[in-house]
Amino acid sequence: MAGKNIMTRAGLQKLEDELHDLKVNQRREVAQKIKEAREQGDLSENAEYDAAKDEQRDIEARIEEIEKILKNLDEVIDEEEVSSDTINIGCKVRVLDMEYNEEITFSIVGSNEANSRKNKISNESPVGKALIGARVDDVVTAETMAGEIQYKVISIERNIG
Repeated sequence: MAGKNIMTRAGLQKLEDELHDLKVNQRREVAQKIKEAREQGDLSENAEYDAAKDEQRDIEARIEEIEKILKNLDEVIDEEEVSSDTINIGCKVRVLDMEYNEEITFSIVGSNEANSRKNKISNESPVGKALIGARVDDVVTAETMAGEIQYKVISIERNIG
């Protein structure tokens, strides 16, 4: 799986929704801002115009980024079809950090969906790689920049919703 662009069905839907919003709503809004700023006259010292043009560049860059992700997508994982026997992309996993005796819940996702603040970890991350294929009660070791971390798998479930 490493090296493949993989995404969950939920992650794909979220990206498609964002792309639609950018193209349909945000493009229209920024075009209106540019139009209103132009009507104010001299563009050389028009902060509103400059800000609107910057926003337009950001929107177009994000559209391009999302379209590139979607174009290069190799596989979409349907969370409803994921086995809850072994850890894979599309699973929500509860583990015990063996060093700190602390429970943590991770969602295993493709690299484009990873978000550490939401405990969504990539299948390509050190922890994700260590967890992929593990079963309940397995102890896995992840080689991270902070050193070795050991987790005991407590539960595995489909990450639906």
